[in-house]
Amino acid sequence: MLNSSEAPALKKMLEYDPYLDPNLIPKTPKEWDDSEYMKAHPEIAEQAAAKKKEIDGTMARLREDKEANLIFARQDYQLRDGIMLGLDREKTYLYLSATDEFVAGADVKLKKMLPTIQRADPETEKKIIDTIDEERQKSDQGLGFIFS
Repeated sequence: MLNSSEAPALKKMLEYDPYLDPNLIPKTPKEWDDSEYMKAHPEIAEQAAAKKKEIDGTMARLREDKEANLIFARQDYQLRDGIMLGLDREKTYLYLSATDEFVAGADVKLKKMLPTIQRADPETEKKIIDTIDEERQKSDQGLGFIFS
């Protein structure tokens, strides 16, 4: 849980995937993958090779960065306002279902980036988990009716 004022920053962090960030890994023109095009435009080949080398270097550094590879967007998570859960209206609650290894790293990253974040007490955790499980079961039942 964290103060609701930090929720926008948390949401941004949860949605971010560095491997999909065009500022880190820019898209290259599809013509650069066409050998015939590159033969016909040798002036571009050198530029393309340099850019691909830069992208490969960025990818290598990214793969080695443990914190950058804590990608919440690839995990099962729910972000809920306290009032929607019948809890403290000034808090936002994060439910994260991931491996123990991911959770340990995520805990460090979250505390570094969001000063008010802390783990909820066991009673509150149970209430949040039960609420989310109940919502998912209702959703699954609803989809069952649609596709039956």
